[in-house]
Amino acid sequence: MEQDVYLQIRSTVKKILDIDLSGYKDEQMKRRLDSWIIRMGDATWDDYFARLKTQEKELSRFRDYLTINVTEFFRDFERWNSLRTHVLPSLIDYIKNPKNGKKSLKIWSAGCSIGAEPYTLLMIMEELNPGIPFSIVGTDLDRGALDKARAGGPFRQDEVKNINDKQMSRYFRTDFPPYFVKEEHAKKIEFKEKNLITDPYDSDFDLIVCRNVIIYFTTEVKALLNNKFQKALRSGGILFLGGTEIIPRPNEFGLKNMGISFYQKTDEIKK
Repeated sequence: MEQDVYLQIRSTVKKILDIDLSGYKDEQMKRRLDSWIIRMGDATWDDYFARLKTQEKELSRFRDYLTINVTEFFRDFERWNSLRTHVLPSLIDYIKNPKNGKKSLKIWSAGCSIGAEPYTLLMIMEELNPGIPFSIVGTDLDRGALDKARAGGPFRQDEVKNINDKQMSRYFRTDFPPYFVKEEHAKKIEFKEKNLITDPYDSDFDLIVCRNVIIYFTTEVKALLNNKFQKALRSGGILFLGGTEIIPRPNEFGLKNMGISFYQKTDEIKK
């Protein structure tokens, strides 16, 4: 795809969907757009955009495609096991210590897609039985994905492949497939629409989980998000990224590497 064509598509997408593609890596997004127009069968992008003006359902499908929803429960199981056995117990101990002045554990799943990640967090927290209050919020830009997350599904077989029998029995309805989280558990999580690049963040989070999201963004946007995540964490809070999402110089963002995928807020920024 020629750059001038891509820039025109980017401008049109911003107008009709209010999605800014400028923060994504150009070549990666070009390949994604090329794949989509071939699949749709339209001769040109002008033809496709003309069709979108009268087809609301197609507009929604295009939005879903651009916001990149690939997810599964306990994706990259080894990292989730590290969270369960090392990171969360430490965070729970912090809350239990009255000297620290916090009464509940605050968790944010950023870029939660259709909800597999925040539901995974819920399962781990309840299995740990921490004996303290905790809250989990999941956010995403994609409204369609959030609707599925709030409804508890549906999830495909490949998305629940890491769920064991005990978890399946406790958390999922028995009339599967497709797979739905039981309503009693789905209502424990708050889901909200949020643009990670442009919207303000809440603060005082003990744990922020943003896995396999920032990999799609430019270096400049990654730096922006690292700064925003650091400010949203409480002192000593943890940022949990995807296995390939490495922050090269975390101390420049007031973060300290705590092993693969984990970064801790230090409050000391070294440029």
